[in-house]
Amino acid sequence: MGNPDQTKRIERPAQPPWMRVKLPLTIGRGNSTAAQTRKVVRDGSLHTVCEEAACPNLGHCWNQGTATFMIMGDRCTRRCSFCDIQTARPLALDPSEPERLANAIQQLQLQHAVITSVDRDELKDCGSKHFADCIRTVKAQNPGTIVEVLIPDFKARPENLQRVFDAQPHIINHNVETVPSLFNTICPQSNYRNSLSVLAQSRAAGFVTKSGLILGLGEELEEVRQVIGDLASIPIDMLTIGQYLQPGAANTNQGRFLEPQIFADLKVWAQAAGIQLVESGPLVRSSYHARDSWIAIQKIFRLQG
Repeated sequence: MGNPDQTKRIERPAQPPWMRVKLPLTIGRGNSTAAQTRKVVRDGSLHTVCEEAACPNLGHCWNQGTATFMIMGDRCTRRCSFCDIQTARPLALDPSEPERLANAIQQLQLQHAVITSVDRDELKDCGSKHFADCIRTVKAQNPGTIVEVLIPDFKARPENLQRVFDAQPHIINHNVETVPSLFNTICPQSNYRNSLSVLAQSRAAGFVTKSGLILGLGEELEEVRQVIGDLASIPIDMLTIGQYLQPGAANTNQGRFLEPQIFADLKVWAQAAGIQLVESGPLVRSSYHARDSWIAIQKIFRLQG
């Protein structure tokens, strides 16, 4: 008989009704918008975080012709236990990627493009120059497109961030992800203070700033409120709060599923703390309703004069 420990199954909490998402049958088929999105991504040899991170909203977004592009490859130098992107020795950066990315966004006629990336800590500039080249090329070829970037921390080095600032994206997002007490186990190669510094530097440079949290990793709600307070003190403009979903057996075990009311309460808390626009709910992710959020924050800014 085999070792009992090798065959023991990990018990996961049952998925509640509010977490069940029915994927459209049209993904990848026929002439659907989702199929066209997939084809453009494949033809351009591009990666999307929608697929790499197993996002539960993939069907919804792709059927609207929206995708979050992931640049600098599909291999990350960091090993965050909540993330499904592979950790491996990265390949060399592809100098043709900025042009291929811009072409894909043009073909999809995107009004709002989200660009993110893996971490490239092995590079002297952490890939910041390549990221900036992608922003510039996308903007030059798609002048009517809002460009939102979800950036890694680039080790919080001002010279790395300045390259992104000089490329002038419309929104700079950097996810804090979790509470400080969990950084050592959830994202051990990252640093909470570095993440706050990235957001503070982005805000000081005059950009619309955004961050995100995922819950259900073992955090206490009081810790979440403290993080929201830290973000509000910067202050950031936009915040997303969503539920962690374990993407695979090698990832952090599925923790508690938080009830929708808890997300609603945290939204009220964050807005009271001074964060202008908050998307908080079990299925919310970093790019959740990204274009709608941009339109809403612009309205808020206009009302404030």
